[in-house]
Amino acid sequence: MKRTNTFAVRSLSPTGEQLLRDLLDASAALWNETNYERLIRYDDEDGYKNEDVWDADTGTLEGKYKATLGASTAQQVIRKNSEAWRGFFRNKEKYHDESDTSVTEHPTPPGFWGNKDDGRKLHTVIRNTSYTVEWGERSRLEILVGSELKDRYDHTGRLRLEIAGEPHWPEYETQGRLDLWFDETDDTFRASQPVTVSADARATPLADETAALDIGANNLVACTTTTGSQYLYDGIRPFERFRATTERIAELQAKLDDQRRTSERIDHLYDTMYARRDHAQDALVRDLVERLYDEGVSTVYVGDIRDVLETHWMPEVNRKTHNFWAYRRFIDRLECVCEEYGIEVVEEPESWTTQECPECGEREDTERNGDLFRCVCGFEGHADLKASQLFLERETGMIVGLMAQPVCFEWDDHEWSERSSSPARASPKEDHTDRSTHRTVGKVASVESA
Repeated sequence: MKRTNTFAVRSLSPTGEQLLRDLLDASAALWNETNYERLIRYDDEDGYKNEDVWDADTGTLEGKYKATLGASTAQQVIRKNSEAWRGFFRNKEKYHDESDTSVTEHPTPPGFWGNKDDGRKLHTVIRNTSYTVEWGERSRLEILVGSELKDRYDHTGRLRLEIAGEPHWPEYETQGRLDLWFDETDDTFRASQPVTVSADARATPLADETAALDIGANNLVACTTTTGSQYLYDGIRPFERFRATTERIAELQAKLDDQRRTSERIDHLYDTMYARRDHAQDALVRDLVERLYDEGVSTVYVGDIRDVLETHWMPEVNRKTHNFWAYRRFIDRLECVCEEYGIEVVEEPESWTTQECPECGEREDTERNGDLFRCVCGFEGHADLKASQLFLERETGMIVGLMAQPVCFEWDDHEWSERSSSPARASPKEDHTDRSTHRTVGKVASVESA
């Protein structure tokens, strides 16, 4: 299984920290020069498949920086830039493919890692054979540096850094390329280490329960399980921060000269915005999956919303789901974490679960006002929780008995915490009806008045 250890690092001495900064700064300079050579060869007017960018003389650039970075690190920085350009071209193909709705915003070429005047983004990549990690009472990271930096700081051997915190995967079979950067948001050096762990590390589900997820815009995830539990993750706060940042970026872009695409400030805002989104998303997935595992869930159904996004009547919801929530990234992360716990993820269409009344089956004469769902039959309930329950019942073919009040979580920029007042399970009108005796999945039952 492919997994990632992410951890903070710090130098054991002021000299070592300055050496590390110089290493990361030189890597950023190499990235910028490589990216510039490719940008000047890129001509958008020729179409979205442009091969001229690969004509850049990266060999000369590698030779220029290998004395500072080491040959292997210089190669990895250039390779990472190549990967970014390939990803850009793939996204352009998807954007121009009318049958593919995964990319809705016009892609832009890879950007620069800051600039010399305003300050470069301190970032580098280390080949898997050019660093070592030792976990233990005093965990440490050692990385290769170039001869020029060694001479400048009278340093011998590899640069040794102290690791702060515990790894999630201390035992692994192989390690991948290390990303090492300076996180300006909290003034900390961080590293990301991809690893391959044994399949034996995968947990076994405690039972054979099932869960279904409704992916939304304001409520990021609504979940119902066959154990009767319901979870709701409120996305309003993280989205508002995301939207405020996009508006600030738009203001700064409007002030740019016609010849400029971006600025150091804009790039920093983009990085911060997406880092916050990814942090919230990753924490949500981890929190949810651990809860599902404790309940014995072995299968999770998640809605395949690609067709819904293509025909959705609310552009604001599309913008939230595509740009902010990053649906595909969420599914990939969900599958990754579920694999750790031996939980299967199944994507199935969830059509009509939002509009359909779980009481009478009506689809046309229903309405949603915020989180409140209403039907002409008198049913009222939480729209997203209702949708996840209906989705679960449709996929399992069973009626789900809800045992407790839903648990609602909100994001505080660090973790998902339970909100003091969770949404009501049902309206009084629901409480008077024993749903399990009056309907079957997929059918509309009539109930005569007493």
